[in-house]
Amino acid sequence: MSNKITAHGAQSSPRWETLEAFTRAHVQAFIQGLLEEEVTELLGRAKSERRAPDQDPAYRNGYGRPRRLGLSNGTIMVRRPRVRGLEERFESRILPLFRRRTAEVGALLPRLYLHGLALGDFELALRGLLGEGAPLSAASVARLKAQWQGEYAAWRRRDLADQDVVYCWADGLYVKAGLEDAKAALLVVIGALADGRKVVLAVESGHRESSEAWAGVLRELKARGLRAPRLLVADGHLGIWGALAQIYPETAEQRCWNHKLLNVLDQVPATKQPAVQAWLRKMMYAETRAEAERLRKQCVAEYRRVYPKAMEALERDWERMVTLFDFPQEHWRHLRTTNVVESPFAAVRLRTNAGKRYQRVEHATALIWKVLLVAERTFRRLNAPHLLAAVATGVKYVDGIAVRSSSERVAA
Repeated sequence: MSNKITAHGAQSSPRWETLEAFTRAHVQAFIQGLLEEEVTELLGRAKSERRAPDQDPAYRNGYGRPRRLGLSNGTIMVRRPRVRGLEERFESRILPLFRRRTAEVGALLPRLYLHGLALGDFELALRGLLGEGAPLSAASVARLKAQWQGEYAAWRRRDLADQDVVYCWADGLYVKAGLEDAKAALLVVIGALADGRKVVLAVESGHRESSEAWAGVLRELKARGLRAPRLLVADGHLGIWGALAQIYPETAEQRCWNHKLLNVLDQVPATKQPAVQAWLRKMMYAETRAEAERLRKQCVAEYRRVYPKAMEALERDWERMVTLFDFPQEHWRHLRTTNVVESPFAAVRLRTNAGKRYQRVEHATALIWKVLLVAERTFRRLNAPHLLAAVATGVKYVDGIAVRSSSERVAA
């Protein structure tokens, strides 16, 4: 431990890395002590204590070779006690036989990936985070990637019959791949369950957002038991809507307002966009379907002559823009846009922007799936989750308020 001497003769504060080493040493001693306690509990006697006649004949037999264990705050060295005389091989609950890292370190890897590290960058980053003895070389990271691919394959086959999905959001993430002729799309579906949780349902690769590609995704979900959601939110790409009509024709359709705004404003000169955008945002946040319709008509009347293409874009597919009024008002903020998918995509794009590092799209799919599952842990629940059960059972809503009949409204 090296400290500098100040002008007054006092020692300066120790460096952070020294304190971290000090902490790791104590953690190492603590975990080693836990391993010893585990054997004491198993045998019923402390080390060097004589065995009672009625006790298990098993006994301590030294230690295994020193092993590095990667923790989220560094790498420590421990020795796993060996036990002889047992009917079955002793395996520590604290330090399983082949464990070289904690679950937290395993979770750290996709986070590093999420922040844009290439495979070759992992070793340097991990040594900085976990210390020079980190048992995570580039080869071990490659093995971990292979493990993720296996987990992803199992995840794609899991049964979905018990997933009570009420809403879905679908979008495509385009990935550049060094050896591919064109960008390929990763088609992602996220669902909201009846308890308000949001979960990733599908991550599939395809060469484009075509009806065939989306139909394959939805058909696979249906084959694995996923019942038709009440509403699907997506952008204006015709592929998803054509596929939905084939596979889940009973599902209502809502187009993303953010994509609509972009489509309209693309046809307006930059200097005039703020005025048109103000109209669009009023429609987007209208309190009733009738108000949204009125605002649309007024906007079209004012701008049709000067921006005809923009107004055509506004009126195109209008019915899909106002479907949200048939659902609880408390859920509108979630249903207006595909932000539920776009937000985790923003993190993924930090990585996929360096697409030349992907040799094949199929190699990237499992890694991006892992990143999305990491993001899934932080997904916030929908507002008013108690209303999802009502939506799931088919309760009708008019302008966001539940109704028993065409003439009677019920406060949600």
